[in-house]
Amino acid sequence: MTDVITEYQKWKLQGEELRAKAKLAMESRFRELLLEAVKVAEEYKTDFGGVLKPPPPVATFRYKAGKAKKQAPGRKSVPDAPKKAAAPAAPEKKVLPPPKPDRKIVGLQKRLATAKKKLEAAKAAGTPTRDLDDKVYELEDTLRVALSAD
Repeated sequence: MTDVITEYQKWKLQGEELRAKAKLAMESRFRELLLEAVKVAEEYKTDFGGVLKPPPPVATFRYKAGKAKKQAPGRKSVPDAPKKAAAPAAPEKKVLPPPKPDRKIVGLQKRLATAKKKLEAAKAAGTPTRDLDDKVYELEDTLRVALSAD
Protein backbone atom coordinates (compact mmCIF):
# COMPACT_ATOMS: atom_id res chain seq x y z
CA MET A 1 0.00 0.00 0.00
CA THR A 2 2.81 2.41 0.82
CA ASP A 3 4.40 1.66 -2.58
CA VAL A 4 1.28 2.90 -4.33
CA ILE A 5 1.21 6.07 -2.22
CA THR A 6 4.90 6.72 -2.82
CA GLU A 7 4.51 6.22 -6.57
CA TYR A 8 1.51 8.51 -6.58
CA GLN A 9 3.44 11.24 -4.75
CA LYS A 10 6.35 10.94 -7.23
CA TRP A 11 3.93 11.08 -10.13
CA LYS A 12 2.21 14.12 -8.62
CA LEU A 13 5.55 15.87 -8.12
CA GLN A 14 6.58 15.15 -11.72
CA GLY A 15 3.19 16.43 -12.88
CA GLU A 16 3.63 19.68 -10.96
CA GLU A 17 7.10 20.18 -12.45
CA LEU A 18 5.77 19.48 -15.93
CA ARG A 19 2.84 21.82 -15.31
CA ALA A 20 5.21 24.63 -14.26
CA LYS A 21 7.37 24.10 -17.36
CA ALA A 22 4.30 24.07 -19.61
CA LYS A 23 3.03 27.25 -17.98
CA LEU A 24 6.32 29.05 -18.67
CA ALA A 25 6.43 27.74 -22.23
CA MET A 26 2.85 28.88 -22.91
CA GLU A 27 3.49 32.32 -21.42
CA SER A 28 6.60 32.84 -23.54
CA ARG A 29 4.79 31.62 -26.68
CA PHE A 30 1.92 34.00 -25.92
CA ARG A 31 4.33 36.92 -25.61
CA GLU A 32 6.09 35.94 -28.85
CA LEU A 33 2.79 35.85 -30.70
CA LEU A 34 1.75 39.21 -29.28
CA LEU A 35 5.04 40.77 -30.32
CA GLU A 36 4.59 39.33 -33.80
CA ALA A 37 1.04 40.71 -33.90
CA VAL A 38 2.36 44.14 -32.91
CA LYS A 39 4.92 44.03 -35.71
CA VAL A 40 2.27 43.03 -38.25
CA ALA A 41 -0.08 45.76 -37.03
CA GLU A 42 2.65 48.41 -37.25
CA GLU A 43 3.66 47.27 -40.72
CA TYR A 44 0.03 47.28 -41.84
CA LYS A 45 -0.42 50.79 -40.47
CA THR A 46 2.68 52.13 -42.21
CA ASP A 47 1.92 50.41 -45.52
CA PHE A 48 -1.83 50.87 -45.71
CA GLY A 49 -2.57 53.67 -43.25
CA GLY A 50 -5.24 51.78 -41.37
CA VAL A 51 -5.60 49.92 -38.15
CA LEU A 52 -6.11 46.17 -38.11
CA LYS A 53 -9.11 45.02 -36.17
CA PRO A 54 -8.69 41.96 -33.96
CA PRO A 55 -11.00 38.97 -34.47
CA PRO A 56 -14.32 39.02 -32.57
CA PRO A 57 -13.21 36.82 -29.64
CA VAL A 58 -10.47 39.34 -28.81
CA ALA A 59 -12.04 42.21 -26.88
CA THR A 60 -9.06 44.58 -27.11
CA PHE A 61 -5.60 44.64 -28.55
CA ARG A 62 -3.65 47.72 -27.62
CA TYR A 63 0.00 48.46 -27.83
CA LYS A 64 2.16 51.50 -27.33
CA ALA A 65 4.04 52.28 -30.49
CA GLY A 66 7.16 54.35 -30.69
CA LYS A 67 7.78 55.07 -27.00
CA ALA A 68 11.26 54.87 -25.57
CA LYS A 69 11.96 52.07 -23.15
CA LYS A 70 11.81 52.97 -19.49
CA GLN A 71 15.00 52.96 -17.52
CA ALA A 72 15.41 50.20 -14.99
CA PRO A 73 15.01 51.40 -11.39
CA GLY A 74 18.25 52.02 -9.56
CA ARG A 75 20.23 52.69 -12.71
CA LYS A 76 21.68 56.08 -13.40
CA SER A 77 21.35 57.54 -16.84
CA VAL A 78 24.55 57.92 -18.77
CA PRO A 79 24.72 61.21 -20.64
CA ASP A 80 25.42 60.97 -24.33
CA ALA A 81 28.86 61.92 -25.52
CA PRO A 82 29.00 65.60 -26.49
CA LYS A 83 28.42 66.03 -30.18
CA LYS A 84 30.64 68.16 -32.34
CA ALA A 85 28.99 71.29 -33.62
CA ALA A 86 28.28 70.79 -37.26
CA ALA A 87 28.55 73.56 -39.78
CA PRO A 88 25.21 75.30 -40.12
CA ALA A 89 23.30 73.55 -42.81
CA ALA A 90 21.38 75.36 -45.47
CA PRO A 91 17.80 75.88 -44.41
CA GLU A 92 15.68 73.06 -45.71
CA LYS A 93 12.53 73.73 -47.62
CA LYS A 94 9.59 72.30 -45.80
CA VAL A 95 7.73 69.83 -47.89
CA LEU A 96 4.13 69.70 -46.86
CA PRO A 97 2.52 66.31 -46.95
CA PRO A 98 -0.38 66.03 -49.35
CA PRO A 99 -3.68 66.87 -47.68
CA LYS A 100 -5.69 63.93 -46.49
CA PRO A 101 -8.65 63.15 -48.72
CA ASP A 102 -12.03 64.08 -47.35
CA ARG A 103 -13.70 61.14 -45.60
CA LYS A 104 -16.99 61.87 -47.34
CA ILE A 105 -15.36 61.75 -50.76
CA VAL A 106 -13.46 58.56 -49.95
CA GLY A 107 -16.68 56.94 -48.75
CA LEU A 108 -18.52 57.99 -51.91
CA GLN A 109 -15.72 56.60 -54.06
CA LYS A 110 -15.86 53.26 -52.26
CA ARG A 111 -19.65 53.09 -52.59
CA LEU A 112 -19.39 53.95 -56.29
CA ALA A 113 -16.79 51.24 -56.87
CA THR A 114 -19.00 48.70 -55.10
CA ALA A 115 -22.06 49.76 -57.11
CA LYS A 116 -20.10 49.46 -60.37
CA LYS A 117 -18.96 45.96 -59.44
CA LYS A 118 -22.55 44.96 -58.69
CA LEU A 119 -23.68 46.48 -62.00
CA GLU A 120 -21.07 44.52 -63.96
CA ALA A 121 -22.01 41.33 -62.13
CA ALA A 122 -25.68 41.89 -62.90
CA LYS A 123 -24.91 42.54 -66.58
CA ALA A 124 -22.84 39.37 -66.74
CA ALA A 125 -25.67 37.40 -65.13
CA GLY A 126 -28.24 38.90 -67.50
CA THR A 127 -30.44 40.28 -64.72
CA PRO A 128 -32.18 43.67 -64.92
CA THR A 129 -29.78 46.52 -64.20
CA ARG A 130 -31.98 49.60 -64.17
CA ASP A 131 -31.84 50.05 -60.38
CA LEU A 132 -28.09 49.57 -60.36
CA ASP A 133 -27.66 52.02 -63.27
CA ASP A 134 -29.65 54.58 -61.32
CA LYS A 135 -27.56 53.98 -58.20
CA VAL A 136 -24.28 54.41 -60.11
CA TYR A 137 -25.57 57.60 -61.75
CA GLU A 138 -26.72 58.96 -58.39
CA LEU A 139 -23.36 58.20 -56.72
CA GLU A 140 -21.40 59.70 -59.62
CA ASP A 141 -23.51 62.85 -59.43
CA THR A 142 -23.11 63.11 -55.64
CA LEU A 143 -19.35 62.61 -55.98
CA ARG A 144 -19.14 65.22 -58.73
CA VAL A 145 -20.97 67.74 -56.52
CA ALA A 146 -18.77 66.92 -53.51
CA LEU A 147 -15.60 67.37 -55.56
CA SER A 148 -16.76 70.69 -57.03
CA ALA A 149 -17.55 71.99 -53.54
CA ASP A 150 -13.86 71.68 -52.54
